[in-house]
Amino acid sequence: MERFGLLKLEAFNNRQKNHKKRLVFVLFSIGVIIFGTCFSTVNIYKFVNGNIVVKTGSLSEQVIDKKQSKNNEPGQALYPTRPEIGEEIGELYIPKLDAKLPIYHGTNEDELARGVGHFAESVLPGENDNSVLSGHRDTVFRKLGEIGEGDELIVRTSAGEFKYIVYKVRIVDENDRTVIVPKPRATLTVTTCYPFDDFASATERYILVAYLASEKVG
Repeated sequence: MERFGLLKLEAFNNRQKNHKKRLVFVLFSIGVIIFGTCFSTVNIYKFVNGNIVVKTGSLSEQVIDKKQSKNNEPGQALYPTRPEIGEEIGELYIPKLDAKLPIYHGTNEDELARGVGHFAESVLPGENDNSVLSGHRDTVFRKLGEIGEGDELIVRTSAGEFKYIVYKVRIVDENDRTVIVPKPRATLTVTTCYPFDDFASATERYILVAYLASEKVG
């Protein structure tokens, strides 16, 4: 009889242990779900607040997180420092048009009046991600419509020479937010107002999207 009572007690203890294990697992699972939800909410908040649309000059632009990407050598920045607004940072050479155009950091009217503007919140030419250039259709980019898929765009800066190949041409609404988004590889996006022959209207944008094909660093 005593042996039977001990067996019952042992069985009861085992059930209690299993119950506790299940309770711990359930509580742990709930904690993971709550943490994941909070983490996702915070990151969505950061994304929404870090990717707002701004207008500078004639271009509607989407702010990209300021992240200094690296070149092929791990740990070595392509550009030691960021340029100042209004500073000349390089040259855009378009072989098909035999055009050499100065690039200025910033896309305010002061920069666009002098040449091609580099959207200050995008990465610099040659870096991984999306580097964005813009210009007026009646000055530096009046012949940009002649450039299409397969054409070369060459950017020369203090970091080196970067050759891009156009792989896509887009015509989008002036408020299209997909023009300036992060890219998984080194990309050059060139934009101007559209259409080219109707200066009374500027409701669209002509977009060249090009991938980095080769580079000469230094």
